[in-house]
Amino acid sequence: MTSTVDLEAVATAAARDLEEASAQDVLRWAAETFGKRFCVTSSMEDAVVAHLASSVFPGVDVVFLDTGYHFAETIGTRDAVAAVLPVNVITLKPLLTVAEQDARYGPQLHDRDPDLCCSLRKVEPLNRGLGAYDAWATGLRRDESPSRANTPVVAWDAKRRKVKIAPIARWTQQDVDAYVAANGVLLNPLLWEGYTSVGCSPLSCTRKPAEGEDGRSGRWAGSGKTECGIHL
Repeated sequence: MTSTVDLEAVATAAARDLEEASAQDVLRWAAETFGKRFCVTSSMEDAVVAHLASSVFPGVDVVFLDTGYHFAETIGTRDAVAAVLPVNVITLKPLLTVAEQDARYGPQLHDRDPDLCCSLRKVEPLNRGLGAYDAWATGLRRDESPSRANTPVVAWDAKRRKVKIAPIARWTQQDVDAYVAANGVLLNPLLWEGYTSVGCSPLSCTRKPAEGEDGRSGRWAGSGKTECGIHL
């Protein structure tokens, strides 16, 4: 399926038809519709969507962005997912190493211009990597933050000309916890240490949220930034 018009029509119909479908049924539809032109993206905060996808599409590609700034625990989670799940983990990297970025833009760009840093180390590599696919799945949930409250289960990603799928959009944190417990799903160890959203390791990018804050409040805290740019 390569026609952009067809893809957009498919996304529009699926958004209507799959709103109340289970996460497994959404992913089964994606596998049947797109085959190897479908992938799952994962930040390796957990392996929930990768686990769900592998249960209906063994061998599915799981795309991970190695920004060069990840916690060691995140890289370890990626390696564990590749070792224990029937998936094909694909690691994408930015065009510039951290050292090359520092030389070109100055050190600690994440503190001075986080939007540019995310664009260079996340958005551009993902856009490049998704060239091989017609559809991609994410772990976005509506209950994560106000900015994600209206996340559709299936949408047309006009910026990338892809079908974007959020199979667990309607799940709550309690649903996630129940699925993890029932299926022994891999989690990033940082979640046990009080982190609720795990991104890059600099404190300006990821910190533990204070009591009562929403799950993503520790991301780019104090900057007014709420998304890296991938989902905008």
